[in-house]
Amino acid sequence: MFLADTWVDYEVLDTGDGEKLERWGEIILRRPDPQTIWPKAEERLWKQAMAWYHRSERGGGEWEFFRKLPERWTVRHGDLSFYVRPTGFKHTGLFPEQAANWEWMSGLIRSSGRSDLKVLNLFGYTGGATLACAAAGAHVTHVDAAKGMVLWAKENRELSALPETRFRWIVEDALAFVRREIRRGNRYDGILMDPPSYGRGPSGEVWKLENELFGLVETCAGALSDRPLFFLINSYTTGFQASVLANMLNRCVAGRFGGQTDSQELCLPVTAGGVLPCGASGRWQRG
Repeated sequence: MFLADTWVDYEVLDTGDGEKLERWGEIILRRPDPQTIWPKAEERLWKQAMAWYHRSERGGGEWEFFRKLPERWTVRHGDLSFYVRPTGFKHTGLFPEQAANWEWMSGLIRSSGRSDLKVLNLFGYTGGATLACAAAGAHVTHVDAAKGMVLWAKENRELSALPETRFRWIVEDALAFVRREIRRGNRYDGILMDPPSYGRGPSGEVWKLENELFGLVETCAGALSDRPLFFLINSYTTGFQASVLANMLNRCVAGRFGGQTDSQELCLPVTAGGVLPCGASGRWQRG
């Protein structure tokens, strides 16, 4: 497994009965997690929750607050800082398990010894991976179709005091952007993507991961430079095995560039015991 075990400002305190209890800095939140089908390990810990997200049977849900929380607050990972807050979709604006991938990509960028590396982050959300790659020395193009998420990522960039000259911010459909970059002759040394399981495009077109992912990966492989450094695929879709990601990387990337592919579960350690599964990641790197 890829284990994100280097956090100080974040901690999974306990899991069970379809939920997880997390510490975000000094704030403790209780959120649903359908994979935690075992009983809670430490019932007493759950009384510390300051807010609890209740899922509705009709879809969505809402937060119940046990005390007044800041509108948003800051958590740090190494030299990076991020704004987090409870959103209406249960998320907080950060996926802490991705720190395992941030460290992997950062290590590759630093060890390359290059100052001209170009990285493309598709479905970039609030910029965790974008900031990590830029802090390691890369120039990063951050793409997300949601203008609000790109704004949030820009605020995280400013909060982390990283130079604006290392970033390019794009509000657009990921596949449309990649196709245009290929036509323009723009190429990237590293590509990462975190596509949703399901969604709708700006013109109402339906995105289903199982129907679209292979075509996206295949297209993105055409946007790699002659000697690319890495390619990362993240998937939170239930039923998508890590080996599915490995097969796509082997066909689309390793078959053309050689190198090494490694796909595993992405997990967080749980203080009360065990690990929390958080999807899968497929990694390719140049040999």
